[in-house]
Amino acid sequence: MPILLPLLGACVINTPRKWDKIHKSNFKERSEETHVQNDWYFIVLFVVISPILAAAPMLINYVLGPRKPNAIKQQTYECGIETVGDAWVQFKVQYYIYALVFVIFDIEAVFLFPVAAAYGQLSLFAIGAAVLFILLLADGLAYAWGRGVLEWI
Repeated sequence: MPILLPLLGACVINTPRKWDKIHKSNFKERSEETHVQNDWYFIVLFVVISPILAAAPMLINYVLGPRKPNAIKQQTYECGIETVGDAWVQFKVQYYIYALVFVIFDIEAVFLFPVAAAYGQLSLFAIGAAVLFILLLADGLAYAWGRGVLEWI
């Protein structure tokens, strides 16, 4: 469990508590519910601290960042080229769908690599789960192929 927690949590878990030293007789009588409750304190601590750590850089930038706005800085930047005409250009949706299908099957390879690496050590249930996974993705591929998603342009 300490491996999954950050250093603060690992240090707190591995250090003995004062309360435990003082009340050794009560320690044995503590219920399982109290023990589970103590495990949740770390989760609550991280849920409280994580938004603070995410917001701190933005707040520091807002407080310490330079503020010298002018008309040129407020203009939209388009790679240094002045926009002429309408900036809206329609793209074919098929390009995005093609990219999404590629990502899905790329992730399939990532999920199947551990199965291939440990093939000799897997149970029949694990092999069946991998075969079911491949069949579901093959069904998706057949559907996409039948709909013409894989045809370029």
